Amino acid sequence: MTTHLVGGISSAGRALPRLGGKQFVARRSEGAYVWDDAQRRYIDTALGFGATVVGHAHPVVVEAVSAALRNGPMPAFAHDGEEEAAALLTSATRHLSRAIFTNTGSEAVHLACRLARAATGRSHIAKMAAGYDGWYDDVTLGQAGSSEADMLANARPTRDRTTLLRFNDLEDVDQLFAENNDIAAVILEPMLANAGCIPAAPGYLAHVEATARRHGALVILDEVLMGFRTSFGLAANGMGVQGDLATAGKAIGSGIAVAAVVGRPEIMALAEEGVVTRAGTYSGNPVATAAVAATFQLLKDLDYGALLARGERLREGIRSAFAKHGLTVTTSGEGSVFTIWFAETPPSNYAEALGRANGAMTLKLHETLRRRELLIMPFAFGRLYVSDAHTDAIVNDMIGIFEDAAREMTM
Repeated sequence: MTTHLVGGISSAGRALPRLGGKQFVARRSEGAYVWDDAQRRYIDTALGFGATVVGHAHPVVVEAVSAALRNGPMPAFAHDGEEEAAALLTSATRHLSRAIFTNTGSEAVHLACRLARAATGRSHIAKMAAGYDGWYDDVTLGQAGSSEADMLANARPTRDRTTLLRFNDLEDVDQLFAENNDIAAVILEPMLANAGCIPAAPGYLAHVEATARRHGALVILDEVLMGFRTSFGLAANGMGVQGDLATAGKAIGSGIAVAAVVGRPEIMALAEEGVVTRAGTYSGNPVATAAVAATFQLLKDLDYGALLARGERLREGIRSAFAKHGLTVTTSGEGSVFTIWFAETPPSNYAEALGRANGAMTLKLHETLRRRELLIMPFAFGRLYVSDAHTDAIVNDMIGIFEDAAREMTM
């Protein structure tokens, strides 16, 4: 079949495999569910690749966005919703008290890197091998699945103004700065989500930050995925890491396209003074900032402890479901976002993740669950997200579906 849309979808990572010869096409989403074009309802664990913590199409967000649309979605000039959204966002990001809105996480990372280079007068950004910091050219080096991410050669992978370091390897941090005195910033994720939710080892992120500080480099917290997912704020702050700049997205807009850079006032002043260019016709538009303001009404009262507990119960339920049928699985990550591994233990670094990845079994699990109306990502490093809309009853349903799937997969 010929389509006008390349590959049938605008972002290749969002495509699902055909099942029974039929392509999955979503018709609508609400709460914890997605409906396909045949009106079949599925429990969803992709949640817009983590774009919502409160569930799909929350009525508070939908009403706020609808009102913004009715009032005019693009006045071009300043509007009061932008400052309101910035105040709400920075109220939860501690000393990173100034904000600039963008449309996507990739744009936010790009702007944060530009600010870091201007603030330090240096060129290079160091990122984690196998980390995902957007799809702009500079930071696509070393993404999970690339040969550079393996870091097997003697020479450190470097391209243009980006260089890599090994996640959870303390010695490699020291070696990086011994090799290169032109590091403007290190960009950190609280865990390597796109490499299978590999958590940072205790003290690792703090070591990176302290080493960067000692060598005059900044720290950018890439919290597009993890920010506001496990607590009301930046995940790295809960790990004792402060950062100089941070990027936020996904959870702050509940599915509406919006992201932001937050930072220390003296760094953000570079954009205000015109030293660093900031632009974008749609950046900070009324629809996006209305989504942020409405979402924060919900997030500030969200019972994160209960959300994480439901996620942890699901993780244990999945492990137990397979154990009953003689198959060992484990998980890595947090209660509201984690990866399933067909292995005895979860990986602690990317090399271990590569060794434990079982794409064939993950695809089989995806297909088995999908036939039972539960959606998970179909690839080995995929993530399961749990939202506040995934109630205890829905988690019970999910565990039951996993038990049925485990039984079928081990017959």
